[in-house]
Amino acid sequence: MNKKIISLAVVSVLATPMAASAQGTNVTLFGSVQAEYATVNKDGQSSQAHIGDDTGKSRWGMHVTENLGGGLKAKAHVEYGFSTGSGALGIARERWVALANDGWGEVKFGRVQSPFKDFAGGMTIDPFAYTTLQASGSGGTMTASANGLGSGANGFVNSAARYDSPKVEGFSFSGLLMPGDSNRLDPANIIAPSGSFSGSNSNSGGEDGEWDFQVAGKYEAQVQGHNLGVFGGYSRDNISTRQRTNLGLTNNEHVWRGGAMWSFQNFKLNGQYENINNAVGAATCTNAAMLGNPATGAPDTRGQCNSAMNFGGDGNIWFAGGQYDLGNTSLIAQGGMTHAHATAVQASRQVSSFTVGAIHNLSKRSSLFGGYQRAMIDDKNAIFRDSNTYTVGMRHNF
Repeated sequence: MNKKIISLAVVSVLATPMAASAQGTNVTLFGSVQAEYATVNKDGQSSQAHIGDDTGKSRWGMHVTENLGGGLKAKAHVEYGFSTGSGALGIARERWVALANDGWGEVKFGRVQSPFKDFAGGMTIDPFAYTTLQASGSGGTMTASANGLGSGANGFVNSAARYDSPKVEGFSFSGLLMPGDSNRLDPANIIAPSGSFSGSNSNSGGEDGEWDFQVAGKYEAQVQGHNLGVFGGYSRDNISTRQRTNLGLTNNEHVWRGGAMWSFQNFKLNGQYENINNAVGAATCTNAAMLGNPATGAPDTRGQCNSAMNFGGDGNIWFAGGQYDLGNTSLIAQGGMTHAHATAVQASRQVSSFTVGAIHNLSKRSSLFGGYQRAMIDDKNAIFRDSNTYTVGMRHNF
């Protein structure tokens, strides 16, 4: 009996701090599982069909929030992605800790998304984001940089700090800073001047103290039932010592973005324009966006990244879309154009595309989607070819 009493006392003592630490702490498990049957048919090549999710929607993770008092909160976020079409366990997505306050906003530290992806335009205005019909990459109407500073489905920024402001009178802004002087973040694989996409800048940042950053802002308002919004941003990707020495680059990458949103009752319209100068990361694409080999998600000679600029060159991209909600079904039409200007070693390239499709909500968590996308390229070669993409899929969020 005495042994049982002692054991219970020990357990009670050990459990006391655990229970105390749980007070004011909220742990949320979340995720999304998606599978789509997608067929990519590039002119002059056999069709490629795939069942799975290589575009980055399927994920699972944990979000923790602790109230520290005085309106201050501590947060932690861990997230992994996977494809329903393979047995791989998954890849790391976001991983960060944060401090937040309703009065001054939130600051994150770790591996984060860029404001160009989830704050001002990008994936936030594309209803087909994270599907084979998405506008980034092969869709040809949004950047999908492999270095994480673009709006690609699987693009993240390592070793970064990000700040998001509260909304004040309809205004809000976000900023991201990636500290430099980190040789280990210097890309080991650099895209060749010939335009090959077999190597890419896996991370931004680099040697000798470069500091990459992004800033973005937006304004949202309601006027007589109309929801209006405008947004803009600037992204700077500094070249590294290796890029400067091995490739002779002398200029940093600059990307300017602007756009607008409008909705009224069941109608929605949106669009954005991007101007790219001295493309470094914007000359590459994430595997999920470039629609390489659908069986593996890896880039190969059949792949393409329609939104990529010529390495070290300039260019511009515009996107526009419309949506009409009919009950639980959204009818969608969108498209745009990419223009990669010529460089000393690469010719000019222009891509236009359009997408039509629908999303049907079975419930608040489950939905069906499908549609068609056509990409038309004016300098067809082994990598860049006109293509037709068809897909139908299902998604469940939890």
